[in-house]
Amino acid sequence: MSPVDLLLEPLQYEFMVRALVATVVAAIVCALLSCWLVLVGWSLMGDAVSHAVLPGVVLAYVVGAPFAVGALVFGFLAVALIGAIRGTSRIKEDAAIGIVFTTLFALGLVLISVTPSQTDLNHIIFGNILGVSTADLTQIGILAAVAFVVLVLKRRDLTLYAFDPAHAHALGLSPRVLGALLLGLLALTAVVALQVVGVILVVAMLIIPGATAYLLTDRFGRMLVIAPVVSAVSSVVGIYLSYWMDAASGGLVVVVQGVVFALVHLFSPRHGVVGSRLAARRRRRLSAAR
Repeated sequence: MSPVDLLLEPLQYEFMVRALVATVVAAIVCALLSCWLVLVGWSLMGDAVSHAVLPGVVLAYVVGAPFAVGALVFGFLAVALIGAIRGTSRIKEDAAIGIVFTTLFALGLVLISVTPSQTDLNHIIFGNILGVSTADLTQIGILAAVAFVVLVLKRRDLTLYAFDPAHAHALGLSPRVLGALLLGLLALTAVVALQVVGVILVVAMLIIPGATAYLLTDRFGRMLVIAPVVSAVSSVVGIYLSYWMDAASGGLVVVVQGVVFALVHLFSPRHGVVGSRLAARRRRRLSAAR
């Protein structure tokens, strides 16, 4: 089979086309947000929100509401609970995050176990990208568009908040409002990625692309370009591999992203383990030659 046939054969099926479109859309918006999450140091917060939406999705199924509604409600609830625990007790943020997300995630597992369902609710946990319907794709597109537009319009304020909240405050911006906006976008983006890779792997799509771009450049503007490109390409490769290997699509998307990060971690010219050593060796040779 020729390389062209390898590329075109999966596109003969509508479910594969929908899967590719949904995955690329989710990958781009997750990668954009991941740049700020990496800078602010909110990787664990992304983990918390992505897991905390599970009971909301199950309850939305029970009452017949769209999954996104329940997920958004519990995403915002998780953020509010973390803030309340942190602000009204001696508990530090990392402990508050651990308490909230594990409790809500466990509640979701309990609800799944006791909810009579004609649908396999385990798809919420592990993802079901190949089962995305046209309605699901529309929902993913709308939510992703909202998150994308807000991130683009507020990118300068959010970047200033990420680098120097005190300076942002001095310029008349409210760090608290910007932090709340970033958390709200995190909840929204977690819902976008939920259909693609499931609750468990959402955090990977929210962290790996930004971390990869962070090792490739020192300029934040370039990060905002590199991260979505790397994420989108990795997602397409993962979906194609899942088709030809008959393996879990969401899992392979994340595995490909992880492999790309590992390669960048090793061979990035300036910040890679091998690349930085080679650069240091070249500098020593040049110094010796002089």
